[in-house]
Amino acid sequence: MVEFEIRPAQESESTQIKALIHLVGINPTGLDWKRFLVAVNTLGQVVACGQVKPHGADILEMASIAVHPDHRGKGLARGIIERILKETPRPLYLMCVSHNGPMYERFGFKSLGDEQMPKYFYRIKKLFVVAKAVRRTDDELLVMKLG
Repeated sequence: MVEFEIRPAQESESTQIKALIHLVGINPTGLDWKRFLVAVNTLGQVVACGQVKPHGADILEMASIAVHPDHRGKGLARGIIERILKETPRPLYLMCVSHNGPMYERFGFKSLGDEQMPKYFYRIKKLFVVAKAVRRTDDELLVMKLG
């Protein structure tokens, strides 16, 4: 049985974090290793990660939740999310494609209407809608909030 440790990232893991984010195909901007929690296997490989990104003084976003495809279904994303939730003040926001919304609802996140979201997220959502013409999915962008 493979053991995993969830802990703050180390600078030496920055390249592994970026590679994982690219592998799973999520937003590769704002990847500062200092904000990441990682799940590391006994070989020292980063197999899952997540971060909290600040957007101004009072807006925190849970982001970059990623699990290597070979390690899905082992509770790693849940472990990282639970630790982030335990250590991060509220409110906490996230952005995700609509098919992932139900997963985050299980942690208590609620989807926001356009009029409820901070301007930062509203602008990102508008860009997402404009880019819909070039995307290959009908998924919508959800902005969700906890607390």
